[in-house]
Amino acid sequence: MRGYLTTAAALASALLSSTCEASRLTPPVLPLIVRNPYLSTWLSDAREPPWSRWPMFWTGQEVGFSILAAVPEADFVYPLLGRAQDSLLPAHLNDGYNVSFPTYLGAQYDASTTNLTYLIPAPARSAKSTKPLELTLSFLSPITPTSTLRQSIPASYVSVHVEGSFNVDVYIDVNGHWVSGDRGSPIVWEMCETELGESGKGLKTWKVKRQTEQLLTEYADRSEWGTLHFTAPSDVRHEGGTSALLRQRFSRTGTLQNAVDEDFRSIMDEEPVFAFAKSFNLSYPHAAPSSRRDSVLFTIAHVQDPVVQYAAARGLTFMKPLWQSWFGSVEKLLSFHYLDFNNAAKLAGNYSAQLAEDAYESGSHDYVDIVALSARQAMGATTFSGTPDNPILFLKEISSNGNFQTVDVIFPSFPFFLYTNPRWLAYLLEPLIEHMLSGQYPNRYTMHDLGSHFPNATGHADGNDEYMPVEECGDILIMGLALINSLKYDTQTSAGSIWSSLGSDSFESNSEVSAFALYGLESREGIDGLDNSWGGSTKGLKQAQKWVEKTYSLWKQWTGYLVDFALEPHTQLSTDDFAGWLALQTNLALKGIIGIKAMSKIAEVMDNKEDAKYYRNISETYITKWEEFAISRDGTHAKLAYNWYGSWTTLYNLYADSLLCFHLEESTLPLPTLASDGPQKPLKPGHGSKGGFVPHHIYKIESDWYHNVRQKYGLPLDSRHLYTKTDWEFFAAAVASKDVRGEILDSVALWVNETCTDRPFTDLHMTEGEGGFPGPNFFARPVVGGHFAFLTLGRACGGSAVEGLAFLEKGRAGQEVGVENGEL
Repeated sequence: MRGYLTTAAALASALLSSTCEASRLTPPVLPLIVRNPYLSTWLSDAREPPWSRWPMFWTGQEVGFSILAAVPEADFVYPLLGRAQDSLLPAHLNDGYNVSFPTYLGAQYDASTTNLTYLIPAPARSAKSTKPLELTLSFLSPITPTSTLRQSIPASYVSVHVEGSFNVDVYIDVNGHWVSGDRGSPIVWEMCETELGESGKGLKTWKVKRQTEQLLTEYADRSEWGTLHFTAPSDVRHEGGTSALLRQRFSRTGTLQNAVDEDFRSIMDEEPVFAFAKSFNLSYPHAAPSSRRDSVLFTIAHVQDPVVQYAAARGLTFMKPLWQSWFGSVEKLLSFHYLDFNNAAKLAGNYSAQLAEDAYESGSHDYVDIVALSARQAMGATTFSGTPDNPILFLKEISSNGNFQTVDVIFPSFPFFLYTNPRWLAYLLEPLIEHMLSGQYPNRYTMHDLGSHFPNATGHADGNDEYMPVEECGDILIMGLALINSLKYDTQTSAGSIWSSLGSDSFESNSEVSAFALYGLESREGIDGLDNSWGGSTKGLKQAQKWVEKTYSLWKQWTGYLVDFALEPHTQLSTDDFAGWLALQTNLALKGIIGIKAMSKIAEVMDNKEDAKYYRNISETYITKWEEFAISRDGTHAKLAYNWYGSWTTLYNLYADSLLCFHLEESTLPLPTLASDGPQKPLKPGHGSKGGFVPHHIYKIESDWYHNVRQKYGLPLDSRHLYTKTDWEFFAAAVASKDVRGEILDSVALWVNETCTDRPFTDLHMTEGEGGFPGPNFFARPVVGGHFAFLTLGRACGGSAVEGLAFLEKGRAGQEVGVENGEL
């Protein structure tokens, strides 16, 4: 076990050192343990030392999670995480300890890891040459795009790394807030030990849960069912009991009593905590420098069964976690997860390194940090369920209203999934499609969500879900075609996700099995439990056809609605529902029209030439009319609504035109032009190629407009307010010129460093003042997956999508349009 942990420590240190230079931005909050909607713990007030506040759940509610270090030769104890010092101060002469604070060197992070590093001074009796001890707390919630098995495990790693020449003891505890949002909830606990093979080594695990679990129930967004498993190697000491007593005992003695307080009580009644203590002996004489490093690994898991209830085709069903398909018991799951640290860290490190490289190439150093901060948050709203034959990924609309599987929340998130692992996007769409295909939703358009509040996907049999018909139909059609396109590639360099091509090309034609099933898991480079390839060559076409064939009637139904209502949308909500109801929304209409165009390509997958031609013709007719309606009279920008003169909007739905490769097409439809001499004149038809489905000059005028209206902290959503939506900012910036993209990135980076918000990465904030919440307050939402828009576009269309936007670099829009007879 000691050798295993030393290897793990070395690997973790190597992975972490690679992120040092990347962590340039200083957000107000950092992810620590972020795995799903209920296992979600964050470092609050991250610009201050980690002992200044308690860690928090994503809502801002404090979570009991403290770490201390004690130097036995000096009788000093040092708070590292959480406000454990509140149990220790004021310290008196006869207490047997003194409280001091380490030197905090700051935080480093990548897509899966957050590191907090400290220097602890040498004891006063040490030689003058003795250097401070360096201690790093490392929190790993691994994102593993090649291993859905690992991604499905509801657990994270916490490791403590020490390097120095004097001894140090480390203490860590958690409280009952991990299993309930109600401070008055009675909880129960036990200590369990597990042997690992014949070595005599093993694991010890604290199990904590509500005394009476309330199945599929929340309190303040915390789950009221499920068990916390807090695991350590068997050679550490443990104790459960009153928080202050345990922290004081450790501060005096540097250890714990291997005892369990069996007086079960409520979370804050003489606050019971569940602690481990580890002693590091670094001061033995004549030790080589390399031997003066050590570490210890802990894991934190929150296990639920069922994870949700879902109105499936077979009826309302309690859904089991996906991991149960591979592990026969919770004990086997926890042992595998603990011993798998090296593999999980390696896979996560590969993802983080590739992400950093791609982000730098497509953006900047700041963009590397922005997507690193977004990755765990995007996954942190999801939980895996189903079986390997039919995997499902459920999603909670965190913080805004708690809806279940919201289509227009998946949509802004989907660039993350396309870049990271497109099969996870398929697993997000699958429960929506199954539910609607079963006839449980009565409306002709796509449903808004599967249930009013997670974890209960009970549907909307009355059809009275939030009214966004054009939005949701456009969203699902665009995502559907994007998913199909991700299956179509011949080489790794042309794959939409660099990890898609890894693995065998096995395909299961059985109609009872999902087109995207997890067939036999594979072993590569000594790591077991890896996914097979996603699409590629003939397999990709077979997968796409199998998926579309079963659901083709739904795709046509949704497109039919858009044919009737997308060009001139009546009064309704868009995804930006906080902005209110509005008729004739320019950006919404564009989404609907692109959705119709997407259907023409979906029809082509099934070789349905008649449908393909029909929807293509309608979409091309509509896009010409849309331009007449949408663009301002002076031709400089898109209006917020067709009939709202003097307004403007961020035309973020233009992103889908490029992502789906429509901008690479040529068209010979009439090209509207503007009169430039004399009084302002209306649009009149011209002739010639407009370049792309949405004319290229629309991209150019919008790019120029974003340059003109950008504020201190970003690009406002539209002319009504000074707030922005960061997901849509990145959609818009991805299809703007390089200069404008850089300007928007700089504004977002400045905001990250200066915002007064105090929650996980918000996607809705003011672009002036302190960059605060405008009300409503959105935070920790998965829509930050939209920050991956640059990366996803960079790999779209076989890698040619960005090259197809080269026309944006040829000058300002007004300089590019030809002049004939004095007219632009």
